[in-house]
Amino acid sequence: MLDIKARAAYVVEWAAKDPYGFLTTVNLALMPLFLSSVVLFWKLAKMIEATQKEQKKKQKCQENITKAKQLKMD
Repeated sequence: MLDIKARAAYVVEWAAKDPYGFLTTVNLALMPLFLSSVVLFWKLAKMIEATQKEQKKKQKCQENITKAKQLKMD
């Protein structure tokens, strides 16, 4: 069975004895998560931009339709 206290004590001791090695290992372990986060954020930003462009296009079309109807009424 895993002894959490012993494992935590080992990690704290390792971080105290070799802080640069510890930080390097943590950074290497977390790097794929950071990279996937960046990629997903970029995709989300592109999707939001596309949605906004589409909404602006629809709004402009609706405004043109309204203007055309007003001109016909006059």
